[in-house]
Amino acid sequence: MAIRRILTIDNAADLAILKTVAAPVEGGVTDAVRALMDDMLETMYDAPGIGLAAPQIGELTRVVVMDLGDKPVEGSSDEPQTEEEALERRNPRFFVNPEILWSSEEMFSYEEGCLSVPTYFDSVERPARVRVRYLNYQGETIEEEIEGLYAVCFQHELDHLNGVLFIDHLSRLRRDRAVAKVKKQARLAA
Repeated sequence: MAIRRILTIDNAADLAILKTVAAPVEGGVTDAVRALMDDMLETMYDAPGIGLAAPQIGELTRVVVMDLGDKPVEGSSDEPQTEEEALERRNPRFFVNPEILWSSEEMFSYEEGCLSVPTYFDSVERPARVRVRYLNYQGETIEEEIEGLYAVCFQHELDHLNGVLFIDHLSRLRRDRAVAKVKKQARLAA
């Protein structure tokens, strides 16, 4: 496993990749696809984040990893109190060729962030529930209805596979503000 560089919108070459539609994975979930997902998961944990799409590390393929830290731990509160408890709650999910089959008319607003748009958060409205299909780490076809943060994150990462960033859902003024903030932070860090 290796930690990969996460592409960000302040770099023109990175942005061109992030705005490109990713190709479907052909031939099922192979060892090479699993190795990519392992690298992506390690990269996401290192960042830290809760979701990462392959285009965010420069791989234009329809692969996503996610961990909402929502694994139930017996005898503990809803929110992890210690780093050990947070590690126990890890619940990695893997998605190859994910797709949305159905979306609810009911909408849900959530303040989103993105590893490719560092330091910027804004509220995005998305369908509250979606029915999805994907191949998991073992290559099995999974179909499920999801909601809440899981649905938000799934839709956010699927957008990445389609060359869409969460800031593309914002007004032009808010999108321009996000880009300016990220560019300013990159200049200050250099």
